[in-house]
This record gives sequence, C-alpha cells and structure tokens, in this order.
Amino acid sequence: MNAMKLNRRGFLAATALAGLAGGLGLRPARAGALDDIKKRGKVLIAIDLGSPPFGLTDAQMQPTGSDVETARLLAADLGVPLEIVQVTSPNRVPFLLTGKADLVMASFSVNEERKKVIDFSDAYGVIQIVVAAGKGTPIKSIDDLAGKRIGTTRGSTNDKEATARITNAEIVRYDDDATLITALVSGQVDVMASSPQVMAAVNLRRANDPLETKIVLKTNPYAIGLRKGDDALRARLNEFVAANLANGKLNEIYLKYNGVPLPAEMPKT
Repeated sequence: MNAMKLNRRGFLAATALAGLAGGLGLRPARAGALDDIKKRGKVLIAIDLGSPPFGLTDAQMQPTGSDVETARLLAADLGVPLEIVQVTSPNRVPFLLTGKADLVMASFSVNEERKKVIDFSDAYGVIQIVVAAGKGTPIKSIDDLAGKRIGTTRGSTNDKEATARITNAEIVRYDDDATLITALVSGQVDVMASSPQVMAAVNLRRANDPLETKIVLKTNPYAIGLRKGDDALRARLNEFVAANLANGKLNEIYLKYNGVPLPAEMPKT
C-alpha cells in the first residue's frame, strides 16, 4: 500500500512538473527549426498585420505589406508554403519562444535586450523612431514635449526608446500600430513616437493636418527573429538576405511599400 502511495505521488509530481514545463514553453531538445520546417512542410512566420506598411490587410482582407511579401519570398526560397501567424508587438517574442512560430518578421528591430533571449538574421530593412506632430505644433527638441501626450505602440522598440528618452511627457500606449493610427486620426493624441511608415499611414487619413517628423530618436535595423541555438537556420536566413540584397529583390519590396530605398550599406545586427 505504501509503495502504491509513493508511486502515485511520484506520478502526480511528474505530471505537475510536466504541466509546469509546458506552461513555461519548455520543450525537449530537437534537431533544429530548419529540420522542423522541412518535416512539417510549411514555415510558420509571425507577422503583425496591424503594422502598415510592414503588415496589413487589403480591401479583400488578404495579408499584404513589405514583411508579408518578404516572408513569401523567404518561404519560396525554403521551398515550402508560408503560414502567417498573426501577432502584435508585445507577443512577438513569446510566440517565438513557445514554438507558435518558427520565425518573426514583423518590423522586428534589433536591440540588445532582445538579443539576450533570441537570435536575429542579418538586417533586411531599417526603421527610424521619430517624434511626429502636426505642422502647427512647435517641437524642436525633447524639452518642447513637456506636458504633452505622446502615442506609441505598447511593447515596441518605439515604446522603449520613447520611455527612455522622453521623461517630461505622458506616454500613451496602444496595443498595435492600427490602434495608434486610429488614435492619431481621431485626435485622441496629436503627437506620436513611432516610425515614418506609421506617420505616412496616418497622413493618408489626416490630410487636413498631416504629421511631420519633428525629432529623429533613433535609426534601427530590423531582421528576422529566431530561437537561440538554431545556427543552421540562421545561416540559411543570412544566405537568403545576402542573395536578395544583392539581386535587388529586398530593395524592390522595401521601396514599393515604404516609398524610399534601402541604405546603400545595411547596418549590422
């Protein structure tokens, strides 16, 4: 009887530990994501479809944008179909770490904090973090932001940079770029800390009082995010980036959606 109780306790303890590991997203050792992709027969790429012009839905409710088109190019290069996993800025890293996505391509700026927990490919694009407001709003320096309400996207690099640099204003956080854009168009906030691409999307719907760049806070490279230790996949991604920078396809996609070309020399990640 005692032995049966001990065995039952051991079983329950093992079950609890397994549940805890599952809750934390811990997974057994495996060959690597590149092998997983090939065996599965499709690649799961996390894309934020609320972040124009990188990811959005068109009039037919189909995914489009520079990240979507680049992800399709990558899937074709890998020889497998693409499955888009929809994410927002705050859950890009969690979806990657818990295996809900193989890769993240969601205007994913490279920074030291993220590099502690995930790896990145070489950069395939760049994105600025700017403070923008209407022409009639006099802003020449961060000092001029005192007391203002500044909209940004929660959990994004824009949020982190604005929070670190702008300490004299109220930072108003929205869950995704689409919600931020709506807030700027409707006048919930009149100043933003985000990208020129978001500003352009706002101005399409705010023609009577378009935003303009007041301050450039930072210029960041963005890249493909992947789990640490997937060296074979990282090497394969870097080959893809190098080849498609050289043949002009990545620049063609970037120019199509952003209205400006990629830099002649891409920043390092």
